[in-house]
Amino acid sequence: MASESHHKENLHNLQLEDEGQHRNPSEVKMSQIVLPCHANHCGELSIGQLLKWMDCTACLSAERHAGCPCVTASVDDIYFEHTIGVGQVVNIKAKVNRAFNSSMEVGIEVSCEDLYSGRHWRVCQAFAAFVAKRTDANKVQLRQVVPCTHQEQVEHSLAAERRRMRLIHHDIMQDLLNNKTFQRSISEENHYEDVALPTERTRVESVELVLPPHANHQVNTFGGQIMAWMENVATIAASRLCNAHPTLRAIDMFHFRGPSQVGDRLVLKAIVNNTFKNSMEVGVCAEAYHGDEPLRHINSAFMTFEVLDEKGRPRQLPPIKPEPQEGQRRYQEALARKKIRLDRKYIISCKQTEVPLSVPWDTSNQVYLSYNNVSALKMLAAKNNWDLSSKKNNVSLYTVEESQSLCFRVEFEMEIPAQRAFILLSDLSRRHEWDQHYTLCKLLLRVDEDDFIYQVVTPSVSKGGKYQDFILLASRRPPCDSGDPYVIALRSVALPSHPPTEEFHRGEVVCAGFTIYEVSKSVSKISYYNQASPEVLPYISTDIAGLSSSFYSIFCACRQYLLDNIISTSAFTPSVL
Repeated sequence: MASESHHKENLHNLQLEDEGQHRNPSEVKMSQIVLPCHANHCGELSIGQLLKWMDCTACLSAERHAGCPCVTASVDDIYFEHTIGVGQVVNIKAKVNRAFNSSMEVGIEVSCEDLYSGRHWRVCQAFAAFVAKRTDANKVQLRQVVPCTHQEQVEHSLAAERRRMRLIHHDIMQDLLNNKTFQRSISEENHYEDVALPTERTRVESVELVLPPHANHQVNTFGGQIMAWMENVATIAASRLCNAHPTLRAIDMFHFRGPSQVGDRLVLKAIVNNTFKNSMEVGVCAEAYHGDEPLRHINSAFMTFEVLDEKGRPRQLPPIKPEPQEGQRRYQEALARKKIRLDRKYIISCKQTEVPLSVPWDTSNQVYLSYNNVSALKMLAAKNNWDLSSKKNNVSLYTVEESQSLCFRVEFEMEIPAQRAFILLSDLSRRHEWDQHYTLCKLLLRVDEDDFIYQVVTPSVSKGGKYQDFILLASRRPPCDSGDPYVIALRSVALPSHPPTEEFHRGEVVCAGFTIYEVSKSVSKISYYNQASPEVLPYISTDIAGLSSSFYSIFCACRQYLLDNIISTSAFTPSVL
């Protein structure tokens, strides 16, 4: 489905590492040739089989780092970009991105190789959370991952943000379902057509006896095997709706709620929850029992299928009529998941250049905008090709120019505890005290304790020109572990309650913010970053060209502001003006 140029780009990105290059000590690779026994009716690799290989590779990586048995806790959303045919080779690479107390994130990359043409292309990427389980009574305390390459540093930094999103995954869903605007949109869609198909016809229930070949080396049911069984019943449910063979395109987060052992009976249930013109969502759950004991919930997942025509284009699917009560609940939740899924894919998965600067903010996408905000700043800070443009009295100005993008970094060290600097610089409403470019900074909305939306007003660069205003999302993050920086990330958003006005020219910020590292208990290294947009560039172009030192003056004022407020103990608790 991708163009030849895209395949060539992926080939370049997926070349095997030379022997002399660094290799992550937790990295594990698996290569499998796809045989007919691994394939479905179309001669393509079964997604269930692929999930088993992915889970196995990731588990081996987690155990290599932990030095003890590990179990799958969850797998983030997976988007399958391409299918894999019989005779082609699946290459899977997994490595631990970051370790927390007893859990760790493992990054998984899957690519396909055609042995005849030599082409490589990416199939999917996934992030899985594993938990270390010691056989003795000692408490697990995983050693930290030490990133060595630029890419490892980026993934190590972003892993903390992904973990944050996993922990609030359920809350995001509930908040959206309780949103009145979303409830109104649901009620408008709840007019089922006369030709709608009843969802009951798609219901599937199947039981599997867990045998020793289905277990891992800990005698628990292999997580990949459970995912494969779930994919099987979900495919059957989707086929019953469309009377055709569907193609799995995406899987929402797998979350393992409890273990299963050899001898368990695993009951797998699936049903189509909703259809969306060219795709459908199938809900599937796995429950286990042994003997007369009640069913135990093991896992739930939601899978998105398409049905392709002869030319590989998605077919239009018939509408469905849900059952009362439970069916209606599933129907509505599927609509909510679709919106969340689109937000995640649109805001998170896209490259920074593919996301519009001012994405409309609302309560349903706030988590993903916040993630994008922080991750963009962390990726900007992790660039390793910064050039020193000028330095004056220990205030350094760095620049990097690539892909028609100009970024700059201003950096200095000073005597102030990092946490105190973080609190002071987080309060944008006081930035006018040290930054002459901030005429006004008004707090519009306190999203939560870590995210705020401000209106910033700046003077015009040209004489007599119109003032500019910016609507900025400010996301602040304390360190996740020792050695991590404090982060204050800024990006433009669109706020429906504050549209552009004739009074100001509406500007946009692509990516900006601070990182604050603790050099010692009393010394901090403060770095300010900005990916210059056309509205920001005039303010800093003369500094980049070395023709003025206004930036030096501003950050001297910033340093003085921090010194003047170093002894204050007041916390940052802004209120909406």
